[in-house]
Formats: sequence, structure tokens, C-alpha cells
Amino acid sequence: MSNKPTGIIFDLDGTLVDSARDLTGALNHVLRQAKRPEMEISQVRHMVGDGARALIIKGFSETGILPDKDGIDFILENFLEFYRENIAVQTIIFPGALKVIEKLAHMNIPLGLCTNKPIKLTEKLMTEIGLSEYFTAVVGGDSFEYRKPDPRHLTSALDLMKSPFERAIMVGDSNNDILAARAANIPVICVSFGYSKIPVADLNPDIIIDHYADFFNALTEISKRR
Repeated sequence: MSNKPTGIIFDLDGTLVDSARDLTGALNHVLRQAKRPEMEISQVRHMVGDGARALIIKGFSETGILPDKDGIDFILENFLEFYRENIAVQTIIFPGALKVIEKLAHMNIPLGLCTNKPIKLTEKLMTEIGLSEYFTAVVGGDSFEYRKPDPRHLTSALDLMKSPFERAIMVGDSNNDILAARAANIPVICVSFGYSKIPVADLNPDIIIDHYADFFNALTEISKRR
């Protein structure tokens, strides 16, 4: 491949893995504790992407009065404990994603992961689903004092990867990913099957793919545009 990427950064939830079932299970666990109605996976899918606290706030706002800060702190602790113990019960790697990761690693392209998920949960999930070995750097929503859509989340990951920003690429599924990449002046490939409530076509990423089988065609197209 001409103009081979200097590094590729992936988002996690909704991009590499379909974790909505386990996240829904954890949210419903704390909703049941609060005697709130449970939520459907179709609802929760579009609430993911801003971290666990934001997911709880969205879930409790949808099902009744939002608790105060102390209440949310207590709920968050219970949510994280349950989710930590059930993090990969129903979570799967999206079809074709592992083959893409393996091929990129074989091409000696440094890979990074940049997610708003807490870093300890991120590392546990990556280990349990067998992806950790492929990534040079993994950063979570609490790895720094900033996170997506702040572009420093991406550029800090690239620094850890020791990858030049030139010809780096972001792969994500949401507006947070696109905004961070745009601000960092990094092209972004978006998957159409992720968790964005807004259709990704309306968010204007550089390229949209409907399946990981289309990934390398997308890389070639970005290379042509440069």
C-alpha cells in the first residue's frame, strides 16, 4: 500500500466490539436496584460513547427523576462493579474486525485504542476478547484529564504509539470520534453499524464502511486523497 498509515487509532464500543448487551445488562441491574423500569438494548445502544457516568445519567433520566450527585456516585459504583464482573458475557468483536486487526499488525502498522470507557475496564475487556496483544497503546476516558471529543485524546495516543501524526487515521462510530479527529487534522473512517444516534452519514466523516470487509478499500481511498 502506498502512503501506508503511520498509525491507526480505533474506538472500542460500537466500532471494534458490540458491547451493548453487556452494557444494557449492567444498566438494568442498577435500574432494578432503584426500582426503575428496565431499558431495551435498542435504547441503550444510542446512549453509549460518553462513559459510564453519562450512561447512568441518560438511563435514569429516561426512567424517572435524576438522582443527585451523591446518588449517581453510589449508582456508578454499583454499575461498575456489576459490569466489571460481566464485561464479556455477551460482548463480541464485530464481524471481520479481527481479520482487519491481524492484517494491519502483519503490515507492521502501529495500532492504538482510544475510548471514553474507563481504562481498567477497557484493559479487562481487551484481554478477555483477545485483542490486547495487537495494540501498541490503549487509552481510556480517565487516562488523562481530557477525553474525546478533545483532540488531545487522539494525539496523546499517537505519542504513546510513537507514531507521527502524518498519515495517521482514526476509526470510530460517533460524533465524538469525528470531532476529535477533525480537530487533530486526522482523517476518520466511520462504521455505519455503531452506536451513533445520528446517522453517521449526517456527521460527515471522510469515509463510511458498512462492513470490515470494506476497510482496506477505505484505506486505499484515503491514501489517494492525500
